[in-house]
Amino acid sequence: MRQRRSVGLGAAFCAAATLCLVMPQVAAAAPEECSYISASLRPMLTYGDTGMAVKQAQCLSNKWAGQPPKLPLTGAFDSVMLKKIAWIQGCHGLAPSGVIEARTWQVLYHPALDCYDSYPV
Repeated sequence: MRQRRSVGLGAAFCAAATLCLVMPQVAAAAPEECSYISASLRPMLTYGDTGMAVKQAQCLSNKWAGQPPKLPLTGAFDSVMLKKIAWIQGCHGLAPSGVIEARTWQVLYHPALDCYDSYPV
């Protein structure tokens, strides 16, 4: 019941707004598939970092509907991961810095079903 009410309120708000943004559908990564660290632990990660948090980010980035490349779960933030994270950020309208911070963690845990940006070669 409560869920319907919030959907109805969202639709009413959207109808009343002069500009309504359509959010892409998302599919959440199953936490049991990527459980190297707690989902509440979201440290800033940059190129060259290593550890379980990097491994978590690698696992989550692989949930992108099979988008290339599948990152090996090494726990090392290398140049291939940097390129993929920057691409994921661009798909969500974030600055493609390659730095994994709070907003990037959010999109890693809730990946878009599709991205209209082609993967850089």
